[in-house]
Amino acid sequence: MDQIQHKFIEVKGLKLHVAEIGSGPNVVVFLHGFPEIWYSWRHQMVAVAEAGFQVLAPDFRGYGLSDPPPEPEKASFGDLIEDLGALLDALAIDKVFLVAKDFGAFVAFLFSLLHQERVQGVMTLGFPHRSPSHLLKYHEHLPEGFYISRWQEPGRAEADFGRLDAKTVVRNIYILFSRSEIPIAAENQEIMDIVDPSTPLPSWFTEGDLEEYGSLYRKSGFRTALQVPYRSIKEDLGITDYIVKVPALLVMGEKDYAFKFAGAEEYVRSGKVKEFVPQLEIVFAPEGTHFIQEQSPDVVNQLILDFLKKHI
Repeated sequence: MDQIQHKFIEVKGLKLHVAEIGSGPNVVVFLHGFPEIWYSWRHQMVAVAEAGFQVLAPDFRGYGLSDPPPEPEKASFGDLIEDLGALLDALAIDKVFLVAKDFGAFVAFLFSLLHQERVQGVMTLGFPHRSPSHLLKYHEHLPEGFYISRWQEPGRAEADFGRLDAKTVVRNIYILFSRSEIPIAAENQEIMDIVDPSTPLPSWFTEGDLEEYGSLYRKSGFRTALQVPYRSIKEDLGITDYIVKVPALLVMGEKDYAFKFAGAEEYVRSGKVKEFVPQLEIVFAPEGTHFIQEQSPDVVNQLILDFLKKHI
């Protein structure tokens, strides 16, 4: 980890943090999800750099060491897409491979739709590309206590999280999201209360890892993170053609709770997803959870390297 360098790049008045390692003519940018930060790609960054690539892993605005926007409640996916373009411009990088998970996949796919000429390929973990009409239906059959529905309600997650320190919030979410069951609270229960405090962390996530996350979320808080992705999911970016025209790879963990969202498994297994991503390859990981890149780093590293070498 010591070989990873850190820099700050000013974008629209915000200092955005970027972790960087490696050098070479081809660049790979890793985009995190929630409750993650650049550190969630620690295993992949080193392996990809050692294979001869320049590697970048930014913290999105309002996450980790990156500055929050002046009005976090107005943050949007459009901001993250513009930030990514501005970061590449600041570093004089014309074209990249994007590797993303969770909501970072939205950013990767949307960036490739808006700036196809700058993307060599997109690899996503646990999240297939969907058109807006598919995306907005994924939790329509789930009860009121579904975690996303709760976190979309202004003030509710803030009050729920606010009872605990940042490290405990991250701990609880890592435990919940590493299970194969969709996180759903009972009617009179908050999301943080689903986790028994005595529940151990997943075996692949250490107390040291948790402390790293906790220290970063103590700085950033959760205001921007609750806005993007959860409260800006219906944002209209003016895109009319949702077909991704670059090479793509989807790694789907079969024990990822998101695979149980309404219609998700059928959408992927039937190949319907390829209507929107014609050059898509799909790899299923039988034991893979929502955090497959941390759970099975060697497997994910090899899949990334194979994909990159195929499309250089």
